[in-house]
Amino acid sequence: MKSAQSEPGAHTSRRPGARRAGVFATVSAVICSTSMFAIPAASAAVPAFPDNIVVFPDRDFVSIEGYEGHAGETATLEVKRAGKIIGSAQAAVDAGGVAFEVNHPGGVCWGAGTGLNVTPDIRPGDIVSMRFGTTAAGETTVQDTYVTGDAVLSGSTVTVKGHIGANVNPAQLEQRIIEPALRDTTVARRDIRTVPGPMTPAPKGGYSSSLLVTGDTFTATYNFDSAANAEIAANAGLGERAMAWELEDADANRQGLTIAEYGEPGGPGMGGCPNGPLQSGPPAPTSITAAKVAGGLKLNWTPAEAIPGTPAITGYRAVAVGKTETNGEWVEMGKRISGQAASGTTIRGMTATEEYDVYVVAVSSVGETFPAAHAIPVTDTTAPTVSATPNGGTSPVAQRVTLTASEAGSDIYYTTDGTEPVQSGGMLATNVAHYTGPMDIAATSTLKFVAFDPSGNVSEVGTSVFTVTNDPVPSAPTFASAPVVGQGTATLSWTAPNPGAAGLTITGYSVQAYTTDGTPFGAPKTTTGDVTSLVYGGLNGDTAYQFTVRASNTNGMGPESTKTAVATAQGAVVAIAGPDQNVVRRTTATPVTLDGTGSTTTGATYQWEQVLSGTADPNAVTLTGATTLKPTFSLPVFQSPMTNNPLTFKLTVTAGGVSKTDEVKVVPVTDRVTIGVAQWRTGDLRIDGTSSVVGGTVTIRVGSATGRILGQAAVTAAAAPATGGVYTLRFRNAAAGTTNPGTVWIESTLGGTAGPKAVANK
Repeated sequence: MKSAQSEPGAHTSRRPGARRAGVFATVSAVICSTSMFAIPAASAAVPAFPDNIVVFPDRDFVSIEGYEGHAGETATLEVKRAGKIIGSAQAAVDAGGVAFEVNHPGGVCWGAGTGLNVTPDIRPGDIVSMRFGTTAAGETTVQDTYVTGDAVLSGSTVTVKGHIGANVNPAQLEQRIIEPALRDTTVARRDIRTVPGPMTPAPKGGYSSSLLVTGDTFTATYNFDSAANAEIAANAGLGERAMAWELEDADANRQGLTIAEYGEPGGPGMGGCPNGPLQSGPPAPTSITAAKVAGGLKLNWTPAEAIPGTPAITGYRAVAVGKTETNGEWVEMGKRISGQAASGTTIRGMTATEEYDVYVVAVSSVGETFPAAHAIPVTDTTAPTVSATPNGGTSPVAQRVTLTASEAGSDIYYTTDGTEPVQSGGMLATNVAHYTGPMDIAATSTLKFVAFDPSGNVSEVGTSVFTVTNDPVPSAPTFASAPVVGQGTATLSWTAPNPGAAGLTITGYSVQAYTTDGTPFGAPKTTTGDVTSLVYGGLNGDTAYQFTVRASNTNGMGPESTKTAVATAQGAVVAIAGPDQNVVRRTTATPVTLDGTGSTTTGATYQWEQVLSGTADPNAVTLTGATTLKPTFSLPVFQSPMTNNPLTFKLTVTAGGVSKTDEVKVVPVTDRVTIGVAQWRTGDLRIDGTSSVVGGTVTIRVGSATGRILGQAAVTAAAAPATGGVYTLRFRNAAAGTTNPGTVWIESTLGGTAGPKAVANK
C-alpha cells in the first residue's frame, strides 16, 4: 500500500451557527466596514515531502503537515476560487509534524488573524495555498472526486460508488472506509482501502478489493472473508472516503492531498468559528445619508461588498420610521432596491412636519443585514454629475449609449441635435427627451444631456460627439499565449477576432513591438490573410518587449489588442542551467547530472560553480566536469553535516567576450520515517518504527529534536509483503532506566525526522 498521510479521527456533530433575521431596530446602529488587502504572493507549487497541504472539503477543514523549518513563524493560509480569496486564516507553525490545522478542534478558526470572518465552503477546483509573509510555501488544488452514496452491502461484498473529474489522475486515487471496529476482526486494522486495479488481497488479509474507473465514475468493491465483517464495514460510523493527490514522489508520498468524506457536514468545525457562506446575512452598505426633498427623503450610500465566498448581494431594503407614536404605533414606509451596485433611492409620500429614523440593509439569498444600518440626516445642496458611456468618438457601426447620473433617483434629459436641453432660468427645452435606458446612436450626432437629482439640484450639461461611418472593421484580437523568445526573436500567436460584420473576412494582421517604456520598436510586421501567428525578428538581444496585434478587413484596420506580458529576447550568448531537480536521498551516494544543453554552443566556454553561503557551508559538494555542459556530483549519504536545504548551482557561458549566467536548484528529498511503538516498563524499554528506505540508521532522542541521545538503530528490510525498512531499539534491565523517558524523537541519516511520540507505560 502507499505511504499513509496523517488523518484526523472521527469528530462529533456540530450545529452550524444560528442565523439571525434582518429586522429593523428602533435605535441607531453604527455599521463599520473594514477593508482587507491581500498581500500578493509569488506563484506556489505542490509542497514537497515532508511538507504537505491536506484538504478535507466536506468539513471545510485543512491540515498543514511538516514545515518544521518554519517552526514558530506565522503562516497565512488562503482558499481561492477563480482567483478570489473566499477564506483565510493565520496560525503559528508547530514543530510536531502537524504544523497547524484550520477549522478542526485544537486548531484555529477561519478568519483568525485575517479578519475574513467566514468559513469557506471548499469545493473541487478551489486552490488552498500557504505563504510566509509574501513568500509562497505551497498550494493544493482540491481534487474533483467524492463518494456519491452510502456503501451497499450484498452478502459478503461491499460496493462504494463515486465521482472522478476529468482533471483527476486515476492512478492517484484511493477509496477507503474508516471503521475502528474492524481492528478486532480478521481485517486487523481500522480501515479498508483500494487503489485502481483488479481484485487484490489485502496485505493483512480479511478481504480483497478492486477499484474500477469508468468515465467520470468509480466503483470500489470489497469481498470479505465473512458476511459479518462486510456488515461492519458497510455500516461504518466514520463513513466512506475518496482520496486523490496531485503528485506522488519517488517514495510514494502523496502530495497535494484531497480527502473527501461522504456525509460529513461543512461549516464551523468547532465552537467560536465563523458561520459558513450560507449561514449569515450580508454586510450593510456604508456612508448612508438621508436628505429631505419635496414629499420625501433622498437616500444615498456606498454599496456593500459581499464577503468572499458568500452569496451575492441582490439589492437593498430601506425604511423610514416616523418618530411620532400613536396608540403604540409608528408609521413606517420604505423601498426594495434591486442590484448590488445600487447606491440610493428616494422614499416619497411622507408628512412634511414629521421626523423619521431611516435604516438600510443589504439583501442576499440567505437573509438581510443584522443589525440594520442607520442613516445620517443631511441637507442636499450638491449637484449631481452625469456621464455618457461611451463618451463619443468614431465608430463604424451604431453606438449603444448609456447615460448615468451620480445620484440614484435623478432624472436625465437629452437632445441629439446639439441644442441645449436646459434653457435660461432652468427650464427644460421643448425638444428634450426623457432618458429611460440605453439608446442607439445610429448616425453622426451631437448628444447633450443633463440630470436633476431628487432635491432639484441640476448637473452641468454634458456633451458627446458621435461619428458613425457605417464601415465596420474587425474587433481586437487576443493573444493565445505568452511570447516564446529566441535569439533576437519572439514567436507570437493569437485568436482571430470578429471580422466586423457578416460577409467580411480578415485580410491580414499587424503586430507592433514596444519597449517597456511604451515606445514603439520600429515599424510593425504584417501577415497576409487569416494567419494567426508570427515570428517577430530583428529584436535586440537581452532586451524586454511587449507586443500588440491588430486585424484588418476591406474597410481598414481594427483596434489594437492589449499588450502581451513582458518577454526578453535572447542575445547572442544564452545561458540555460536547466530545470530545478528533486533528488531522493539514498543509502549510497546519489549521482546528479546538471544540464546546460539549452545554452549557446558555438565558440562558447562553460563554468559551473556551486553558490555557497560561506566557506563552511555544509551543503558543499564536488563538481565533476565543471567546464562541460553536463557536469555531475554526488549527493552525500548522510544528513550530517549536510542540510536538507536546496543546493544552488550557477552556469556561466562565455562567447565572444560576452558572459551570461543562469542558476538551477537541486532539492534533496529525505526519507520518510515513523515511530510505531514507544513503550516502557521497569526493565524493558522498546522503540521501533519504519523508514521508506532500507539502510542507514536512526538516532533516538529524548524530550526534543535536539535532546539527549537515547541510542541508535540500524534500518533493515521489512518482512514481506511490506516495503521499506524497519528499526528497533530495545533496552533491558538497568539499561531501560527506572523512569519513563517521556517523549522521543527520531532522526534518520537520510534526513527524515519524526516525533514527538509519547512513551506509553506497559
